[in-house]
Amino acid sequence: MAGRNATASNAEAPQFPVGPFVPEDNYGPQRREEVIAEVVHAPAALRTSVRGLAPAQLEARYRNWTIRQIVHHIADSHLNAFIRFKLALTEDRPTIKPYDEGRWVTLDDSRVADIEPTLALLEALHTRWVGVLRAMTPEQFARTYFHPEAREEVTLAEALSNYAWHGRHHTAQILWVRRHRLGLAD
Repeated sequence: MAGRNATASNAEAPQFPVGPFVPEDNYGPQRREEVIAEVVHAPAALRTSVRGLAPAQLEARYRNWTIRQIVHHIADSHLNAFIRFKLALTEDRPTIKPYDEGRWVTLDDSRVADIEPTLALLEALHTRWVGVLRAMTPEQFARTYFHPEAREEVTLAEALSNYAWHGRHHTAQILWVRRHRLGLAD
């Protein structure tokens, strides 16, 4: 593999490099601000995780997806999250539209497209999303949407925590590949 050096290993990639998502019991004001801060910093953390990687290195895999696919997936997922928030803020318990993320990453825009426009998109998206989040009231964070695949109502507070974890989770996957597959420093 291009960019691989003698320090790279064949270690098994963990399923959840930052641990699995665990819903919290308390999404009070302080915790919400902490999680919003994670959303603020997620695009910069992602950009840092891919800094200096050559195009061939973006093809290194974390389990089934390449680094390139992971970058595009984060943007796809967070675009959906933003829409889900807006739906839940403007409709009563809307049913969201799930999507097949495994199939989305097989599309050419995820498999071969340059990641720079996606990184810029994620930065702009998070700027808009954080504007919405910071304007929300505690009552709005208690609003819900219905996820038909999970068959459950999700509060916007829980969704916020889940998507903050999602950004950390996938960024940690890229950092794991840098260390263990490419033999690069973070």
